[in-house]
Amino acid sequence: MVDVGGYWWNWQGKARDFGNVLCINPVDVGDGSNSGEANVRQAIGDGCALTFPDGAFDIAFSNSVIEHVGSLDRQAAFAHEVRRVGRKVWLQTPARECPFEPHLLAFGLHWIPGRLGYLARKYLSPAAWIHGPESETMREILNGTRLLSHQEFVELFPDCRIITERMLWVFPKGYIALREGDGRGRDRPASEPV
Repeated sequence: MVDVGGYWWNWQGKARDFGNVLCINPVDVGDGSNSGEANVRQAIGDGCALTFPDGAFDIAFSNSVIEHVGSLDRQAAFAHEVRRVGRKVWLQTPARECPFEPHLLAFGLHWIPGRLGYLARKYLSPAAWIHGPESETMREILNGTRLLSHQEFVELFPDCRIITERMLWVFPKGYIALREGDGRGRDRPASEPV
């Protein structure tokens, strides 16, 4: 199994259920040798350009990473690579349509367009109050986070079943791309609410 964008410590106590787990991340966080899990490794790599052959892993997993890789083009490359290297896929991301934006810890600020929206997110969000509006964390949130809409997500994962997580049974909270087959293009329903 490959965890694209994940860290070895997320698999402590869980890895035995998945066999060998390779965590790929662009940041050097160590090789996982101190994880206490002999079957968990960490490696440096770009999720938008993985160096593994097609179908190299039983499962390609990614949790709340695709919204941090940059533009829609980079998100498309990330989605392609996850689908390419994994025979089965499980990838989750927060929904743009959700009223609560988890990176800003705020309601609705991510929907305000243009410069006014940028300034509102930078100075009025709880994340800005916690980290400071000029902090590296806020720069990363403001400039490095791009939430996907349902339509974009469906288009990025054409061979996957799309599951919509819900908040209060009404609002989309997140999307999961799930491919349970062998990844050879079998048709799947486009969308399924949870």
